[in-house]
Amino acid sequence: MPTRRAVTIFVLSVAMLFPAGCSGAAVPDRAAPPASARPPASARPSVSAGPSGSLGSPVTGTLVPPSTRGPAVRARPHGRRYPLHTGIVATTFWVGEIFDPHSPNGSQVISTYDVHWLRHYGGCDGVVTGGRCQTQRRVAANGFFPTLMTPRENPFYLDLPFDDVNDAAAFSQRARFIPWAHDRGYAGHAHDPAFSYMKNRWVKLTRDGRACYGQIEDAGPGVYDDYRYVFGAGDPRPASRLYNRAGLDVSPALTGCLGFSELNGDDNRVDWQFVDAAEVPTGPWTRLVTTQGVSE
Repeated sequence: MPTRRAVTIFVLSVAMLFPAGCSGAAVPDRAAPPASARPPASARPSVSAGPSGSLGSPVTGTLVPPSTRGPAVRARPHGRRYPLHTGIVATTFWVGEIFDPHSPNGSQVISTYDVHWLRHYGGCDGVVTGGRCQTQRRVAANGFFPTLMTPRENPFYLDLPFDDVNDAAAFSQRARFIPWAHDRGYAGHAHDPAFSYMKNRWVKLTRDGRACYGQIEDAGPGVYDDYRYVFGAGDPRPASRLYNRAGLDVSPALTGCLGFSELNGDDNRVDWQFVDAAEVPTGPWTRLVTTQGVSE
């Protein structure tokens, strides 16, 4: 969930950015969390996403120059194993969702790492009903991709409650607690507000024998500096008490891939852990890999 600023100004323009002709059944919205103040981020130019393509062809977004936005090389660590988090409640979110236009945390038109998330992604990641972007059930037949739009970024995305760019506490802690902070391509960026250690990192999620992978593209839910849960060993519980104490939000593609029992609920649980890019197997989640860095 975005943490920077109120998003009311986006509401009037959202309909113009959604693909025309999309329709579908409405899905009940979540209640918005309390607004939380965030320090203003440094102004940075936006970067347009790469061209879209057919669902049957591999497509990647435009590679962002590493000098200002993200690591050029992600070295594969030798023998590193990340902690496993088990039985964590996962709720669903999607690009274009607005569940409270009056809350600074109430919209997925932007993400904490990308003020133009809706545009860069390619539009509503679902169906537009009555001018509102709603979620959509995904199936394996087309790789869990949306059926009414062509995404420009990876539809397998998620968030975790550690905003290493716009939350002051998390920003100050990131080089200390993020395991890959000193890897090649990441080292030396601890004080760079235009650089995120979290955006585009890979996570492995499992549920009932299913294993799926996604990239981090936002922060939340509810808490934005929960380093003990996100990076801690010993399987700690999330600090947030919102949404049945959810510890992450996952996209509709991941909801379908993991076989969630609810389309947009808070009763599904997953196991998850970070994985390095070299360990991600080929699958629908690698057909379109997001490479864009921080954009504000």
